[in-house]
Amino acid sequence: MQYRKLGNTGEILSALGLGCMGMSFAYGQTDDTESIATLHKALDLGINFWDTADMYANGANEELLSKVLAPNRDKIFIATKFGFRFKDGVAGVSGSPTTYFDGSPQYVKEAVEKSLKRLNIDVIDLYYAHRIDPNVPVEDMVGAMADLVKEGKVRYLGLSEASATSIRKAHAVHPIAALQTEYSLLTRDVEGEILNTVRELGITFIPYSPLARGLVTNTQNIEAFGDGDFRKNLPRYQKEFAENNNRLVTEFAQVASSKGCTPAQLALAWVLAQGEDIIPIPGTKKRKYLEENMVAIDLKLSAEELKAIDTIVAKHPNVGARYSEGAFKLINN
Repeated sequence: MQYRKLGNTGEILSALGLGCMGMSFAYGQTDDTESIATLHKALDLGINFWDTADMYANGANEELLSKVLAPNRDKIFIATKFGFRFKDGVAGVSGSPTTYFDGSPQYVKEAVEKSLKRLNIDVIDLYYAHRIDPNVPVEDMVGAMADLVKEGKVRYLGLSEASATSIRKAHAVHPIAALQTEYSLLTRDVEGEILNTVRELGITFIPYSPLARGLVTNTQNIEAFGDGDFRKNLPRYQKEFAENNNRLVTEFAQVASSKGCTPAQLALAWVLAQGEDIIPIPGTKKRKYLEENMVAIDLKLSAEELKAIDTIVAKHPNVGARYSEGAFKLINN
């Protein structure tokens, strides 16, 4: 395993983390037995950085992780997030009618207690605001989060899908260790102002969905998605973008084949190559994909190969939006 630094904290995390959402939420049928086996395999492979959130299956994902996390507490750097709430207790994805965001100081204090209980631990290593609440000054929200650090309930603070302005405001209140935002070959919104800002401030960038929710693996088809898979409703997976995306991923797969790796491995290697201050957290609920992803850490890409990949993406720009219109209302605030 290779390791990377978390901002200026002194923490050393595995170069690939593990996104755990799909084990309980948003990606169709779940299998707790296989998910727990995957968590144990992650430990065996040296993956010490795990990511969850209180909204994933309304807390069930945190409870699932606790079964492996609690007895192996000293081996795992755990990150979780707060802010999304559900009307009438009906769990939904960002942008759905049953979901809303609450970044109020009062809710910060309520949410952390529930996460600590579900995770069955005394302190959360990295606590993210899952979004920036447009109705709450970011300074007030981060001030409440900073109180959790003083109280010993949280060690480090993070933000997710925040604008450069919000990052600066937050960092002025309390050091922000990490920014988590979607980033992949097909989702590069952060390049420029946001990525420049986190680098200026010494904040580590944590890409989620570095495989574009499976699209770049050249194995995903909307007709094959099971019940409960939220990708069915994402613009990027709709028919009007199918021809463009099929051509893109087919050409990308050819590059991977010529390099002797899978498209998933090549896509992760591309993200890792964007900087030593980047720690992707590809999600999986199966051991075989976890082991496949790990190969990317040792996969080196030349300048020519990186250029060839960028050329493929540039040739096929009509990939579709990554989120629904409703979800975008909480992006980059």
